[in-house]
Amino acid sequence: MVDADLARLYEVPTKAFNQAIRRNIERFPEDFAFQLSKAELEDWRSQIVTSNPSATMGLRRPPFVFTQEGVAMLSSVLRSDRAIQMSIAIVRNLRPHARVDGIQQRNCRAR
Repeated sequence: MVDADLARLYEVPTKAFNQAIRRNIERFPEDFAFQLSKAELEDWRSQIVTSNPSATMGLRRPPFVFTQEGVAMLSSVLRSDRAIQMSIAIVRNLRPHARVDGIQQRNCRAR
C-alpha cells in the first residue's frame, strides 16, 4: 500500500505519517517498506490518466510503499487510538484462519 492511502486509514496527514516513518526507518527493512525511485515514480504517474505533470500540487517526492509486514509494523510507530484499532483489524485480516482454528481447538477441548 502507498503512504498516502495508509495515512488516510490512520487518519493522519501524509506528511506526519512519513515523518514518523523516517524517524523509525530501522523498523522498516526493504521487505517491509521502500520508497519508489524517481524512475518508478514517473512510470507510476504515467499509468494515472488524470495526472498532470505541469501541476504544482500532487506528489513531489516518491512515496513509501508498504508490504503486508510493513503495514503491520505501523502500529509501533504511529501511537494513537486509531493506530491501535487499525493494528487489531490488520492482524485479524491477515490471519483470519487462525481465529477459526483457535475457536475449533477450544470447542474440541470442551467436548
